[in-house]
Amino acid sequence: MEIWINPRCSKCRSALSLLDAQGAGYTVRRYLDDPPTAKELQDVLARLRLEPWDITRTGERVAAELGIADWPRDAATRDRWIEALAAHPILIQRPIITADDGTAVIGRSDEAVRSLFT
Repeated sequence: MEIWINPRCSKCRSALSLLDAQGAGYTVRRYLDDPPTAKELQDVLARLRLEPWDITRTGERVAAELGIADWPRDAATRDRWIEALAAHPILIQRPIITADDGTAVIGRSDEAVRSLFT
């Protein structure tokens, strides 16, 4: 199991506490220091069954600078979104937890984190 975190994020710290309480073995990836590649993002999106715009933090300053709010959300622009996330990892929703069984969740709620263990 791997969890992508920003250590300053309270949701990330909460997810780590829940994983610890479950006795889960996991690896921490500080994704701002070790950004995912476009390929890794594609793989995670497939596991999440989401599109890149679904995991984009549109309220970040860099999102406004890029004008992301005006980008189309379609197959033709999917790679553009992924490249933006790879280039600006602050835009990636957190925490993202990838389980060894191939599932993944965005662990912003206790329920989402616990779903990995049911």
